[in-house]
Amino acid sequence: METFQKTTLLFTIVGAINWGLIGFFDFNLVASLFGTESVLPSIIYAIVGICGLINIGVLFTHFDEHEK
Repeated sequence: METFQKTTLLFTIVGAINWGLIGFFDFNLVASLFGTESVLPSIIYAIVGICGLINIGVLFTHFDEHEK
């Protein structure tokens, strides 16, 4: 399970870096690597979004474990 959590965290970090690049430099790394006409960036964005939602669950699970 730890490997799964680290993988989802890695995808979330990649998404955060991409959003930082968009915000600071108006540069979309995912679109520049895979093109804007391809379906691949949409798949990557969906995976990052799902991983973010999974990490929300991991965050609250982590808090619950420390309270016990």
